[in-house]
Amino acid sequence: MTLNEIDNLVKNSEVASIGFLDKDGNPSIRRVFSTWHKGLGGHLISTNTSSLHVQAFLKNNKACLYFDNCQTFQGVCFTGTVIVHFDHEYKAMIWSAGDENYYPNGVADEDYCVLEFQADHGRYYRYDGIGDISSKELEEYDKKAEFVNYKKK
Repeated sequence: MTLNEIDNLVKNSEVASIGFLDKDGNPSIRRVFSTWHKGLGGHLISTNTSSLHVQAFLKNNKACLYFDNCQTFQGVCFTGTVIVHFDHEYKAMIWSAGDENYYPNGVADEDYCVLEFQADHGRYYRYDGIGDISSKELEEYDKKAEFVNYKKK
């Protein structure tokens, strides 16, 4: 897969799986909405502050983020770190109509935060092969990227 093909896979995925270590050090995974991307290496995720994964990231920011297409049997797993944002800037930037169903107090809801996943490297697979994405490749690919919402209309 080329980096452009991987980018299309990521942009066309509305959900991803985020992996983390729980309070006991056991691996765990959650499905999350992930439509805000900055190239291949940056991803924003809105979530509940009280959730197990946010509490885990506040103690250990190591994570993986996996995007896939089950119909074409292809996927990419990025490994990196998470920053938990509680500030209004990030929360307002990715707020969408309908989010009030999860966060009734709006952008200021104390149970609303934003995860920023920053990839260090990745690994992809598809029917025609498996390969690695280095930190240098991510850095070069994302050089001029900015966060964009790729939510399907």
